[in-house]
Amino acid sequence: MSNPKNDLVKNWLLKAKRDLDTAKRLAGEPEPYLDTAIYHCQQAAEKAIKGLLVFYDQRFEKTHDIEVLIQIAIRFNKEFSSLLDSGNILTPYVAAYRYPGDIIEPSKEEFNEASDAANKIYIFVLKALPNEVHP
Repeated sequence: MSNPKNDLVKNWLLKAKRDLDTAKRLAGEPEPYLDTAIYHCQQAAEKAIKGLLVFYDQRFEKTHDIEVLIQIAIRFNKEFSSLLDSGNILTPYVAAYRYPGDIIEPSKEEFNEASDAANKIYIFVLKALPNEVHP
């Protein structure tokens, strides 16, 4: 029998995984779209942490601030504090490069840093949750 909460957590994590995959594909094209790819890095981390919070029945306000979400997650696992720097790296990418501005696209190095941070958060969340909620 299906467990609705576990299904919802799994769906959050699946969406996070797809954002990671999308970022990788967009960054790997012959003509990469790093501006869009870096946004998907931010989204992957945000969705992974939100999935974890759903698992713990923890309500959260509508936010894209990954550091805020990590602070909530620390209540359930103190080791999440090790991800605060990654959250700090990723949070600005919810809006940076999404709209016309002085700099249209991040550098490859900036994207790589964001990709590493998003992957670190995603993997950490997976390790913190039981296998039955993994996508």
